Amino acid sequence: MKNFSFHNPTRLHFGKGQIAQITAEIPPGARVLVVYGGGSIKRNGVYDQVIAALAGRTVVEFAGVPANPEFETLMQAVELGKEQGVDWVLGVGGGSVLDGSKFIAAALALDPGIDPWLIVGNKTPLKSALPIGCVLTLPATGSEANFTGVITRKETQDKLSFKNPAVFPRFSVLDPTVISTLPARQLGNGLVDAFVHTTEQYLTYPLEARVQDRLAEGILSTLVEIAPALLQDQTDYDAQANLMWAADQAMYGLVPLGQPLDWATHAIGHELTVLYGLDHAQTLAVTLPNLLAHTFDAKRAKLAQYGRRVWGLDGDDATVARAAIDATRRFFESAGLKTRLADYGIDAAEAAAGVEAQLTRHKRLALGEHGTLTPADCRAIVLASA
Repeated sequence: MKNFSFHNPTRLHFGKGQIAQITAEIPPGARVLVVYGGGSIKRNGVYDQVIAALAGRTVVEFAGVPANPEFETLMQAVELGKEQGVDWVLGVGGGSVLDGSKFIAAALALDPGIDPWLIVGNKTPLKSALPIGCVLTLPATGSEANFTGVITRKETQDKLSFKNPAVFPRFSVLDPTVISTLPARQLGNGLVDAFVHTTEQYLTYPLEARVQDRLAEGILSTLVEIAPALLQDQTDYDAQANLMWAADQAMYGLVPLGQPLDWATHAIGHELTVLYGLDHAQTLAVTLPNLLAHTFDAKRAKLAQYGRRVWGLDGDDATVARAAIDATRRFFESAGLKTRLADYGIDAAEAAAGVEAQLTRHKRLALGEHGTLTPADCRAIVLASA
């Protein structure tokens, strides 16, 4: 196991009715920028609960954060926040809204004259950010309890991440009942997103991080177990609660401690999203099985462990490892996500060339846990996703 340091300061309020905890978290008299997406929170009752909990505070609303939060849209929120003199940011939504809220909070605290785009890719130091609160409405990315965000800039075809402890949320509310009204597509996305986040930190090579391995396997096994019940009945509270907690813990920060990490699936997936507008989870479902096949020899030991412990497979390592990849693809398909580019009307050769060019432009030249995946390797992986 590698050395590590760990700190997560986000306070989590989990369970039914916990949106009311906002009242105790945000000081009376605060000027709060409430950030949300397309308005589903006004149809499912979340908005009304949030506004009730914010009584006594000045509320400034910014709606319309899209999936894959866009720099151009977020800068409108930054300008609104400056005009209104806000001193808190409350993101109410899924990972896109929460990532966007982190960027907004950081940009509002940025020294004058610094281009806010430099936040993305960690190109400028962040001294501080406005305090951030989160109300999670789509369990998937774990953004409610980490210090990472991913932002898209359409005009330059960039989708890049940033990380900084200043954007850890002060608190987050996780009420599993919000899952009841999610569209089936978003529910499937959440299941797959949480699953792939976990595998990126686990399916590498053995390094005697036994506790972390068991955490990862517990999250993956839970997702496999609850998916059928949840896909059949979205109001099943036990399944709702376990999905929300599994998605949170996938990216909370405990699973990767002392571990080698991959993240190549995400690197490829980000480029597919920016090139073709696919949902983030759709790109992961397309990419991961073929990446595992492409890196089979390097990942064989961990794939075999995964196959035995998560899928209950028997046989020699090679047989179990290959069967585990097949089981992973079937799981994604069962959640409603297609795993071939052709299913989305995308030409694989064109996509492969585009991904290779984008990764080269972004200087992502040595990906994976061993740093051996080149843009040409990623081109081959995308081609295999035809």
